[in-house]
Amino acid sequence: MISLIQDINQLINRYYIEPILQDSGYNIVNTITWAIILGICVFGMVKLLKRYDVSINDRLIGSLIPYILAGASFRVIEDTGAIDPPLSYLLITPNIYFLVAFITVILLFISRLISNFDSKRDFHRVFAFFGTAWFAVNIAALLYIENVVLPWVPFFVIGAAGLILYLTYLVFDRAGSSMLKDKLNLSILFVHLLDASSTIVGVDLLGYYEKHVVPAYLIDLTGTALVMYPLKLSIFIPVIYILDTQFDDDDESKTLKEFLKLVIIVLGLAPACRNTIRMTLGI
Repeated sequence: MISLIQDINQLINRYYIEPILQDSGYNIVNTITWAIILGICVFGMVKLLKRYDVSINDRLIGSLIPYILAGASFRVIEDTGAIDPPLSYLLITPNIYFLVAFITVILLFISRLISNFDSKRDFHRVFAFFGTAWFAVNIAALLYIENVVLPWVPFFVIGAAGLILYLTYLVFDRAGSSMLKDKLNLSILFVHLLDASSTIVGVDLLGYYEKHVVPAYLIDLTGTALVMYPLKLSIFIPVIYILDTQFDDDDESKTLKEFLKLVIIVLGLAPACRNTIRMTLGI
């Protein structure tokens, strides 16, 4: 029995604790675990928002973008080394996702209370204001701690992602598909192409390395991070198609579909923003 407990402790330390303490990235075990936890959290958040009558629509998703940027820039503050352990462990994946989600939910309900108290204050604008203010504070802190070293990085990342997105859009348009005419679907591809572009800059041009299991394997296999473009497109085009065609038309299914799209945007935009800010500051 003692031996079994020791083996379990070793597995937990190896696959979960050490990657957080050492910020060494992902392995197949914790990747699957975090994916399962994410799935559970998705359903929990959908139920919570429905209970408090918060509609998941384009306006809510738009007002959440500053929080994604705030969370990503918050992570970069930890990358600077300005925050010491054990507090810094809260800002390492996956802990930072839970922390940012908690802060976001609190500010969401505060925004709802403010808009209910004063009907002239639009809920989405109030909510977006809090997120934008948080993001601005993070950027100010980063510029105080570090200097801008590579100002060309964000222009390259956005420009390259925009070019690939435009070419992809043309292909779908010429094929007569309307899938990418939906702004939310287009946003999903764009943020993940941003993530791909930031990886290409980091790995191929600046000597960084990829922490995620599958991309790291494919980059090692092909010898270039350019493989991220076909990887992202081959994953998320089918995902978008499935979400748009396999869900029912009832309100609950639509809500779940929109929230899943939001989660996909978070999973692309957060690392893209973090990578871009890090490289721009030379961290």
